Amino acid sequence: MKHYDVVIIGAGPGGYVAAIKAAQQGMQVAVIEKKKIGGTCLNVGCIPSKAYLKHAEWLLTMKEAQAYGIEHTVGPIHFDQLVARKNSVVTSLQGGIHHLFKQNEIAYFEGEATLTRDKTVQVGAQRLTADKLLLATGSTPFVPPIKGIENVRYHTTDTFFDMTTLPNKLVIIGGGVIAVELAFAMAPLGVEVSVLEVAPDILGTEDVAVRTLLKKKLQELGCTVHTGITLQQVTATTVHTSVGNVDFDELLVATGRKANLALATQLGLKADRFIEVNAHYETSVAGVYAIGDAIGGYMLAHAASAEGLHAVAHMTGVNPEPLQQTLIPRCIYTTPEVASFGLSEEEARANGYDVQVSSMPFSIIGKAIATNDTEGFVKIISEKTYNEILGAVIVGAHATEMIHTIMAVKKAEGCVDELANLTFGHPSLSELTGEVANSLISQAIHG
Repeated sequence: MKHYDVVIIGAGPGGYVAAIKAAQQGMQVAVIEKKKIGGTCLNVGCIPSKAYLKHAEWLLTMKEAQAYGIEHTVGPIHFDQLVARKNSVVTSLQGGIHHLFKQNEIAYFEGEATLTRDKTVQVGAQRLTADKLLLATGSTPFVPPIKGIENVRYHTTDTFFDMTTLPNKLVIIGGGVIAVELAFAMAPLGVEVSVLEVAPDILGTEDVAVRTLLKKKLQELGCTVHTGITLQQVTATTVHTSVGNVDFDELLVATGRKANLALATQLGLKADRFIEVNAHYETSVAGVYAIGDAIGGYMLAHAASAEGLHAVAHMTGVNPEPLQQTLIPRCIYTTPEVASFGLSEEEARANGYDVQVSSMPFSIIGKAIATNDTEGFVKIISEKTYNEILGAVIVGAHATEMIHTIMAVKKAEGCVDELANLTFGHPSLSELTGEVANSLISQAIHG
C-alpha cells in the first residue's frame, strides 16, 4: 500500500492541472483515470470539436475566396484523413500530459477507482491511501427519455468522434453549445444537418442577438433548425416531431451532461444533482475536495482547471480568494465566434445596477472591412455611477481571443475609462472594443 499527500481521481483539465500544481508545491501526487488521460475535453469534447471546426473553416474560406475572384475546384472530401488529423492532435496532447506527469514525478494509474471512507483508494490490484482526495470525476452525456430511443443506434459526444464515414443526413437533438458547434463543423462538409430543440430557442443562455445571428448563419449553411418542438418518437432512421418527420443516417443526442456521482456516494458526500462544496471546493467530508463538472456551475474545461488550482492552494494551507464566476469566459467556436463573461443586461438590472449598455458592429472597423469579417459586434454592459464593467459579449472573428482584453481590465479593477484609454493597434478588430468603451463615456470617434 502506497501513501500519497493527495490522490486525484480524474485526469481531465481539472484533475491533471491540479496534479501538476500539487507536485510543484512539493506534494506526493497520484492520479487515477478510468478512461483516457485528458478527460472529456481532450478526447471527445473541446479539442476534437475544434479540429473539426478548423476543417469546416478551410472550406468556408475557399467558398469566400471563390466569391471574390479566386477560382478553384473542391474535390472529394476524404473524411478518414480528417479523422486521422483529429486523432493525431489528440494523441499529441495526451503525450504532452504524460510527459508533464513524468517530469513532475506524478504517479499515474489507469483503471476505475473505488473508495472507502478512510480515504483508501483501490484501483485494480493497487491500494493507495492519501491525506487528501480530489474528485475530478467529470460528467457523462445526458440522454432524455425519448420514446423509442433505446431501440435506435445513436451517438452522444462520447461516440460522435469515432465516426469514420461522413454522414449524408445528420440529425442533432439539442440546441446547446455542443450541438450548435457540431452543426457548424458538419454542414460545410456537405452534410445535411437538422437541429431539433424542444426549448423556445437554441443557445438559451446566450444574448438574444447571439441566438438570432447564429440561427441565421446555420440556415445560410443549409441547416434546418426547429425550435420549440415536441419529440414524439425515434425510429430506425426517423425522428418524429410535432413539426413533421426528420430522416437521418446518423443521429446525435447532445442534450447536456450529468455529473458522475458514484464515488461521492461511496464516500457518503452530500450531493443532489452535483457534489456540494464550499468556497474552497472542500466537500462535506474534511480533506475531500471536488471540482469540475461533478460540482455543477460552468461545466467548462478552464473553469475546472481554475477550481483545481484553487483547491490545491487550500490544501497547502493558503486561503485564496474565492473564484469569481463573473470572470470565467464563455466561448462558442462557431463562425462567427461568440465570447462573453459577467452579467447580461437583464441580470445586471435584476441585481439593482443602474445599467448602461453600448453595442457597436464590426462593420465600422477598417480591419473588419478589409478582411471581410464584418459580421458581429462588441457589447459592453456597465453601470453609470463608477463606470464599472459588469459584463461583455463579443460576436465576430477571433471573439474568443478578444474577450480577454476586457476581462483583464475588469480583473485589474479597471473601469470603462481605463478600457477607453487603451491605445489599440490599427488596423485591428480590437479597435472596436475601444470604440464601444469610449461610447459609454461619450467619446467615441466612429460611433
